[in-house]
Amino acid sequence: MSDTVVAPRKAGAKRGFHATRIRYHTYLFVRVVYLAVDIVLFLPLLVITILSRLAPRPVDIGLGPLPSINSRYHKQCLERYGYRCETFVYHTWYFTTDFDVMLNKYCPRAFGPYVSYIFCLFRYKCLYTYFTGGPLGFTTLLARCEPFLFQLAGIKTVIMPFGADVHVLTRTKNKLMIHAFTKDYPGFRHNKARTAAQIDTWTHGADHIISGCDWVDFMYYWDTLMLAHFAIDTEAFKEAQTRGALAKPCVPLRLIHAPNHRNLKGTDHILRAVEELQADGVAIELSVVEGVPNEQMSSLIQAADVVVDQLVLGWYAMFALEGMALGKPVVCHVRSDFYDLYIGAGLLEPGELPLVDATIHTIKETLRHLASLPRRELHRIGLRSRAFVEKHHSIDAVGAIFDSINRELDLHPSRTASNR
Repeated sequence: MSDTVVAPRKAGAKRGFHATRIRYHTYLFVRVVYLAVDIVLFLPLLVITILSRLAPRPVDIGLGPLPSINSRYHKQCLERYGYRCETFVYHTWYFTTDFDVMLNKYCPRAFGPYVSYIFCLFRYKCLYTYFTGGPLGFTTLLARCEPFLFQLAGIKTVIMPFGADVHVLTRTKNKLMIHAFTKDYPGFRHNKARTAAQIDTWTHGADHIISGCDWVDFMYYWDTLMLAHFAIDTEAFKEAQTRGALAKPCVPLRLIHAPNHRNLKGTDHILRAVEELQADGVAIELSVVEGVPNEQMSSLIQAADVVVDQLVLGWYAMFALEGMALGKPVVCHVRSDFYDLYIGAGLLEPGELPLVDATIHTIKETLRHLASLPRRELHRIGLRSRAFVEKHHSIDAVGAIFDSINRELDLHPSRTASNR
């Protein structure tokens, strides 16, 4: 079989009914414990919050505590415009540990929310975070009070989604997405009430709300709409050099696909399409990359001719941006209503989006068509992809939007902006 799997992810826990019930009971137990701790700590934290207004805060913006790769790029965006920024977390995920402050080095994860909150009170003038909440987001009672507490402390909050933090699945018409969630996250059914509550909490309490991507399906208000808040350092992602004669097809056509969630990405449909094309005699190869640290992805993408992102969600995210930044054609499903929204909102020009749209029904013929194209045509799509990322998702482009938001909040850079 020609399909290549690079660094497969480790087998996870069982997904059966009993395993799901055990995880849910554990989740409830943790919530009850945090509720008890919240009640005990509420008054002391309230006093500390009020007193923190008197303390000088040396850093303009804190980005965290979710250990997202986006934080690194958002920091670059803000620093480009002169803001002092730090990324902070109290736990990390496997694909990156590139954060300025990792509080898990100094306290157990269970105390992370409270330690991180106090740390923020005396450190940052503004917090950029997600609908999971700021430092107190994983707690119970205090998570509901967090926007009020930051207002009391005089700290501005800018809230944006990343995906699962706004996925209240009763709000979307995308039934295939719901089906994929039941396969990838059988325990996700227990999160609806909390996720909806966090959306309400921050929609009412944040100083500024950003939306975009497919997240608009699940949100009912935003102050700033973006295609997606994802930023990428285009200077670090140099356009890949074209190999071979431009007039000849890529033989074989080398595809790369990196599913963090196989059902949500439509991986089985992609695998089936490639197998059927190979059986038809089409020269095509697929590398499925899983469990690989982010710093290794660039070289893997460069070795491919085409990036295949996802067939289910309906919009693009970081993997597609990395492919486009490297000058690769990217296959990704684009929902027509999202496309119409972003054109109507003035964020896209008709025909500007360079993605090669494909669904679970059209992926086979889409790949067959790409395999027949001369390298020159793939290179042309790649050039459009690179130009699109530079215009909408570069450090400068996203930084300009963040700078505008900050100035609306009366937050001004404490340093001279770097050369742009």
